[in-house]
Amino acid sequence: MATPVVGIIGNMQVIEESYVVQAVGVMNIDAVTTAVGAMPLIVPAMPTIGEIEDVMAACDGFMFTGGRPNVHPSHYGHEPTEKHGAFDLNRDALTLPLIRRCVEAGKPVLGICRGFQEMNVAFGGTLHPEIRELPGRMNHRMPPDGTLEEKFAHRHTVSLVPDGVFARIFGTDEVLVNSLHGQGICEPGPRVVIEGRASDNTPEAIRIADAPGFALGVQWHPEYNAAHDEVSRPLFKAFGEALRAGG
Repeated sequence: MATPVVGIIGNMQVIEESYVVQAVGVMNIDAVTTAVGAMPLIVPAMPTIGEIEDVMAACDGFMFTGGRPNVHPSHYGHEPTEKHGAFDLNRDALTLPLIRRCVEAGKPVLGICRGFQEMNVAFGGTLHPEIRELPGRMNHRMPPDGTLEEKFAHRHTVSLVPDGVFARIFGTDEVLVNSLHGQGICEPGPRVVIEGRASDNTPEAIRIADAPGFALGVQWHPEYNAAHDEVSRPLFKAFGEALRAGG
């Protein structure tokens, strides 16, 4: 059997003041190669790369990664504010229809952080720009200081729906994760099923109801230490099994 190809969605970045690049974190690439056992293919989030069907045809599945720019609130009927931060309209234009089309076709998709939020928006959900400002919520943002290991350290537990998809993947109803985000789900889309929540009730794990294939998203960052972390490893393994099974 040929090695499956996973499309990893790129993010626009500007280096040297004006040189624009499409970038993917090496952690994401390593996760695909070591924990999924697949071939990573960086997919530029640009309007010139072709039709959605052509992008889909190039990959056996897709990983929608995190990124500093947020989904533009116009996609879920809200007005942009300073709290929403920066945007990447080109990524929105690619990922939102691509997620919907992949789910419809049964092509495996895994959403991480921003990708988790994109999955919710793609299926009619909304986001809150600063969940730490909501009553009873904690600060899920990445610490501003410290080493990479300290920034990506486990932060809190996530309680999972008993006998749900995630609980079966992990073999437990509670996991410890390294959640690092400012935005979060406000209202889930009609087909977005929340299967995991932090202790402050923030949604952290979702699936798309009635999806014919693998369609899961997590708000944390399983790509860090993916091949060894006891939560990351089974998640990526399940993604890889879906790729090899054709959905």
